[in-house]
Amino acid sequence: MRALDLSGVTWRKSSYSNTSGGDCIEIAPDLSLVPVRDSKNPTHGTLIFGTDAWSEFVGSVKGQ
Repeated sequence: MRALDLSGVTWRKSSYSNTSGGDCIEIAPDLSLVPVRDSKNPTHGTLIFGTDAWSEFVGSVKGQ
């Protein structure tokens, strides 16, 4: 698999993130894939989801 260049990506932090160190993520939603990373450790790796898989995950978390 080829590496995905995320150097120019605009990351969006979860609305649940806070200054007291909540366990949150950042995503870059404007791509054909959805990169996800830990907002506290953004350089420690990124998970890449297909848009359908990400939508299904978010729907499941929301209980829909």
